Parts: sequence; C-alpha cells; structure tokens
Amino acid sequence: MMNNQSKEKIGVKFGMLIGLIILLMIPMTMIEELISERSNMQKQVQQEIAKSSSAQQRLVGPFIYVEYERDIERQSTVSVIKENTFLLPEKLNIHSALDTFEKFRSIYKATLYRSNNTISGVFKTSDLHILKDHRVTSISLVFGISDIRGIGLDSAVKIAGEDAKILPGTGVKRLKEGVHVPLERAHVFASSELSFSADLHLQGMEKLAISPLGRETRVSMTADWPHPSFVGAYLPITSNINGDEFSANWQASYFSTNMQSTFESCILRSECGELTERTMGVALVDPVDHYLKSHRAVNYALLVILLVVASFFLLELVRDEPIHPVQYGFVGLALAIFYLLLISLSEHLGFGLAYVISSFAATGLLGWYVSGVLKSGVMGGYYFAGLIMLYSLLYGMLGAEDYALLMGSLMCFIVLSLVMILTRKVNWYGSAKLNKKRDQQVSDPSIDEIE
Repeated sequence: MMNNQSKEKIGVKFGMLIGLIILLMIPMTMIEELISERSNMQKQVQQEIAKSSSAQQRLVGPFIYVEYERDIERQSTVSVIKENTFLLPEKLNIHSALDTFEKFRSIYKATLYRSNNTISGVFKTSDLHILKDHRVTSISLVFGISDIRGIGLDSAVKIAGEDAKILPGTGVKRLKEGVHVPLERAHVFASSELSFSADLHLQGMEKLAISPLGRETRVSMTADWPHPSFVGAYLPITSNINGDEFSANWQASYFSTNMQSTFESCILRSECGELTERTMGVALVDPVDHYLKSHRAVNYALLVILLVVASFFLLELVRDEPIHPVQYGFVGLALAIFYLLLISLSEHLGFGLAYVISSFAATGLLGWYVSGVLKSGVMGGYYFAGLIMLYSLLYGMLGAEDYALLMGSLMCFIVLSLVMILTRKVNWYGSAKLNKKRDQQVSDPSIDEIE
C-alpha cells in the first residue's frame, strides 16, 4: 500500500528544490552581468590604447598618382582644366612579418604588433606616356596607411634601385592618411617600366589588411601568434598554423579583384566602400580569452547546479537521511561563488590557474560539507572526486573552440544516462527503504508485508 506521508514529503521537498534552483539563477545572472561589464571595460581600454598608440592598419598601395593640366578651346577661348589619374602596379609582392606584444592599462591588456612590410613590384609606365604633351604638375608614388601614427622612422623606399625621399601625406583627397614619394618625369616617361621596392615598418593593433592593387598580387604573412583569423574578401591559398606562430599566402589578379574599376570609383567618385572591403589580411584574436571562457562557464551553470542538487537529493533518498533545504541552499551558494572566484582570479592569474584554484576551493568545501552532513568521510571523499571529474569535463568544453557544443551535448547525455541508471529502482512514491523492503518481499515471501 502506498505511503501517502512519504509521497507528500518527497513531493514537497522536490518542489522546494525546484524553487531553490530558480532562486540560484538570480546570483548567476548577476555574475553573468558582471562578466559582461568587465569584458566591455577591457574593450574600452583597448580603444583608449588605440587612440594613444595606433589602431588597426590597412595598407593601400603603392600606386602612382598624377596631377596634370590640359587646355580646352571653347568659343575662341582656351580654358585650363586640372585633372588627375592613377596607375596601379603590374606586379605587386608584399611580405609582412608581424611581431606581437601587449600593452596594459591596470589589469586590462591590448594586443599590438610591429610589422616589417617588404614591398616590391613593377609599374607599366608606358600607359602614362599619353600625358607627355600635357603639363604634369606632380607625379608621386603613394602608400595609403589607415593610421599613419604607426609608421616607423626606419621605413625606406627605392625607385628603380635608387633611394627616394618619403614625404608625409598622400596628396590624394580620398586617401589622406599615408605617405608619398615624389617621382621625376624621367623615371616615368623615359622607359616603359618602373620598378620599386620599399620597407615599411608599421605598428598596429589586432588587424592588418592589404588591398591587392596589382594586376598580379602576391601577399605573404608570418606572425608569432597561434590564433589568426583571416579577414577580408580573399582567404589565403595556403596557411600553416601551429602552437606558436602562423604563416599564410595569398594571390589575386585583376580578374578576381576588378581593382581598376574599384579603385577608380574611390579616387574619382569618392565611392570607397568596395575598396575598403576588398582586402586580404589577418586579425590577431584570442578566441577563448578568459572573459569568453567565463561566459561559457556560466552558460553551463544551470546544468552544474542541477547535477549537484540532484545528487544531494539522491543521497537523501538512498540513505533515507533528511537534508534540510537550508543545507541545499548553502551548496547552491558554494556553486555560485565558484564562478565569482573564477572571473576575479582569471583577471590576475590567467584562466587556467584561476579555474584550478576555484574548482578545488568549491569542490573541497562541498566535499567537506557533505562529509559533515552525512556524517561520513568516505561519502565526502566520493562526492569530492565526483565534482572534480565534473569540473574537469567542464574545463575541457570551455577550452574547445570548435567542439564545445558537441562535448556539452555528450556530457549532458552521459550524465542523464547515469542518473537514470542509478534511479531506475527508486520508489518515487515512498522512501528508498520502503522500496528496498518491497524488493526483499518479492524475493522472500516470509518477510512481513509492507504496510
């Protein structure tokens, strides 16, 4: 016969635990908001460092920019018209070697880089020979640089094998940031080709992008950074990423870039949006920084709390020893404090060490508390070992950038399977002892009938 008193007792306890779990979501929500606040503060610090140092860099060039005048006769009068044109390289080769470093403001940091950009190529200057009969006012080799504050003093340019003088500014209204090199008419009009080479030293933050201006463009990059994110309209044709560095190679042609038309739209009609997008480059990002990992950890907080509270509830059923709701509450608060310890320690010690300290602190406290509640050091040790295993699995998920969802799904399935296996014989309408007696009665009819 069903034990109504036990049924009501378990039902009330179960309802109280559901309410407790809902209440525990309040501090977890507050901790998640704190993580977002600290993450946004780091982004603000990065922006402030960029304002006082150098921001993301985009290299446009080199290209030849020509300003000239021509006469137009109208109704027996001659008018002087000022015009400009440009010439993109026939071949353009760029190799960028990036050396990363960090700048700190308080406990927040920003990743910057120093890049040595070796640039070479050839212009087909015969396309400009039609300007010989016009009054050419200026000819210059232009390098567009998005944040000119990052250019190094040791940058150098050679034209046809001869050293050239670098001057600030571009002289181009649509691309004001950058440098230029004045060219002599003899260099441009005396031959059909003009070779150039340059060593541009640029400092920037997080991202370096290059516009493929050449009829044939080849770009290569190397950096001491293990987490590149290739950006722009063109992915590298080859790349090699290992634990400490990466290398990548791009190539493009006029057929794939339509750069002549795109560049003309920017220079002559101020429509530069497409030119800005058509780049190839890399962003130096940390896909699993400690704030992102902390966010992921909080996303699994409900699962962890459910598992721990459910294990307490199962212990109460199996051992038939009542555990007060206040004791459940202390266990839940200990789980919440774990996340607060994690985010605060990770800002100073790094995520890995912070996770180890926080998890051992939380599991040690819970293991000690369980041994006191159940008056069994062995049960406390088992509980401690189980929690260590749970937090170890959670850490594996947090560090897995590509397989986090898969690992989380598998863990949920495994845990649910274990819970179902362990509770398949539990009598949810009565205590565990009543269930045990009923099993004994089936095996031995001489035992008194359960009341």
